[in-house]
Amino acid sequence: MWAFTSVVEEYAAVAEPFLLGDPVRNTVPLTVLADLRAGLPVKDPLLGWWTSGGELRGAVFRTPPHPVGLFAVPVEAVAPLVEALDGDLPSAVGPPEVAAEVVRLLGPPSRTVSERLYLLEELAVPDVPGGGRAAVPGDFPLLVSWYHAFGLEVDRGDSGDVVERVARRLAARELFIWEDDGAPVSLAALSAPCGGVCRIGPVYTPPSRRRRGYGAAVTAYASQYGVDHHHARIVLFTDLNNPTSNAIYQSIGYRPVTDYTHLTYTNPRPRDRESTA
Repeated sequence: MWAFTSVVEEYAAVAEPFLLGDPVRNTVPLTVLADLRAGLPVKDPLLGWWTSGGELRGAVFRTPPHPVGLFAVPVEAVAPLVEALDGDLPSAVGPPEVAAEVVRLLGPPSRTVSERLYLLEELAVPDVPGGGRAAVPGDFPLLVSWYHAFGLEVDRGDSGDVVERVARRLAARELFIWEDDGAPVSLAALSAPCGGVCRIGPVYTPPSRRRRGYGAAVTAYASQYGVDHHHARIVLFTDLNNPTSNAIYQSIGYRPVTDYTHLTYTNPRPRDRESTA
């Protein structure tokens, strides 16, 4: 049975202990929960949990305009969830078997991206010209432009308010820059620890600065910061259609954990009309 609320602490009281049972795989829902607790403005959030046999076995979140988060949803809970939402899933992300069930119920999506979650095992710092540093307020215009450029490249349709997002992350000291010859050349963000886990992302290097190792260097720098200052395990996501980034992250010590599928429906349709990296 699904239960839903828009009250963050009501959701947290039920779902957080469950999510903390696997903080690596649940890095996204735990980060979303932390952001909501910190006052991140979200219009019409939907937070839910699934119980079966008297036991909590799943949790879901929806924070428009972002995808419905199915990271901690079992396959058998998908059909009741789709029914409860009246088939209104413009986009969703979850394990491949969960995404396949969504596709079975709603039909083929307009776009599918396959992603892989990586966990840092032992950091191998690359030998790249330049050095890393924490971003400072003077970097704000550049960071906003890079965030915009990153959003256009990944084309997820869920960018939201970039200026607000950059301002929030800059104030929280979550943004890092690699410089070469005094010029900023690459960006990496590092989330605050949730359940002892920090997540890298986004990582962005302008096209004119690519193929020089800057993305690997700034990722390694931010990762080391997370280990040294937060004493956390570090994770990141990659698009499986980008073999270059997957190879780069593995070269600096990241190892695969599990895969996820991101579904986008251009024109979401009610469930009863359809019975879809």
